[in-house]
Amino acid sequence: MTSWLMGLAIFMVHLLGILSAVLALMSSRTSQGAIAWIISLITFPYAALPAYWIFGRPRFYGYVSARGERDTVLRRVLARYREQIEPYLADPVIGEIRAVEQLAMMPLTSGNRAELLIDGEATFASLFAGIDAAEEYLLVQFFIVRNDALGLQFKDHLERAVERGVRVYFLYDEIGSRKLGEGYLNDLHDAGVAVSAFNSSRGVRHRFQLNFRNHRKVLVVDGREGWLGGFNVGVEYLGQHRKHGPWRDTHLKLVGPSVLGLQEAFWEDWHWATGEVLSLTWMPHSTCDECQNVVIVPSGPADRQETASLLVQQAIHSAKERLWVTSPYFVPDQGVQDALRLAAMRGVDVRVMIPERPDHLLVFLSAFSFLPDMLRAGVKVYRYQPGFLHQKVMLIDDHSATVGTINLDNRSFRLNFEITAFVPDRRFAAEVRLMLEKDFADCRRISYDELRNRALWRKLVSRAAYLLSPIQ
Repeated sequence: MTSWLMGLAIFMVHLLGILSAVLALMSSRTSQGAIAWIISLITFPYAALPAYWIFGRPRFYGYVSARGERDTVLRRVLARYREQIEPYLADPVIGEIRAVEQLAMMPLTSGNRAELLIDGEATFASLFAGIDAAEEYLLVQFFIVRNDALGLQFKDHLERAVERGVRVYFLYDEIGSRKLGEGYLNDLHDAGVAVSAFNSSRGVRHRFQLNFRNHRKVLVVDGREGWLGGFNVGVEYLGQHRKHGPWRDTHLKLVGPSVLGLQEAFWEDWHWATGEVLSLTWMPHSTCDECQNVVIVPSGPADRQETASLLVQQAIHSAKERLWVTSPYFVPDQGVQDALRLAAMRGVDVRVMIPERPDHLLVFLSAFSFLPDMLRAGVKVYRYQPGFLHQKVMLIDDHSATVGTINLDNRSFRLNFEITAFVPDRRFAAEVRLMLEKDFADCRRISYDELRNRALWRKLVSRAAYLLSPIQ
């Protein structure tokens, strides 16, 4: 009897391996990934099956259905919001913006004010002032929240908002904020804050979706003001970390109709996490004198296309004079690598800024396996010296810039929910250029000889780390 049951179990494991291999064949986004999973699932399903169902699923299927046509309540509300925003729809002067709008599934709007926030003191002063000015509701979303001095200050501002009668909705990623602690969350809940984890594995069908993360950092105040960018909530983001030292990051404050794009992204995330349809204000507001055009680009594993990767490729292909990129984690897919090399070959000033000091060693090491090819093609790579570089910024020529949460790696391109503001405005681009010129002055440029002359064991380690990049 025991041998019969064991034989049945072995048969079922191999059958599930074959069925999963078929799923990998039909759904993997790259041929290399499909081949690797198929071979592993068929030849050694005992280890490959759990790995595939945790790391191999290419799309966030639950979220796909949650935003589907059957959710008529969400669709009706969004239809009304899109009607109200029509007076603020901007004409894409630059033809490439139409592609960005298509990727975002959101419109380019006029009547916005975009304010750069450089480093922690300026960013959190602005965030806390926004929270304290809220009158109706606050939408708050971070990947990482720490129960430290800054996290306690953040909690205090949220609790005081509730005391003023403000509705506060707080969404966090359960992986990024895994060390936050029940006490912190219970304090917020007891104070009247609506608290929820993103719940990437909600429901029996999605129990193994552990590799998807919500990496967005969003604050919306009354549908009028919004913030997004690289900052999470923790003292290290103020530079108070012995290992990383000064923390270089960039955030963005928006006022105007584009804030409703941030609100829509949060609204869908909250609906997935809780099943609740929030009642919010969808009337656009514009009070700026010198207005800027902005399109909000949410991206993630529920998208029909690889939005984040295509957004970066679109920026690279549209650049004619310069393309400056900053990313703490630089392991782009082959399409982005090729686009960067081609841009440099056609004479574009392509610069990539990465940290000198890593916080994720495997991701950091991966880059050195393909950087020699980049350097040979004319891409200039810089390593930031004063501390840890965490900003996610792109500058395209003198006309456009982006600030958001996208890193140039597989996780941001395919596994994380991200959000970016694309600002096609010359004045804003000039501000970003000035900011990045100061950063490049604090960098060390990498030479081809430096990488070529590395020890063999370092090259082997970098190549091995690169092979793991799809799940990092």
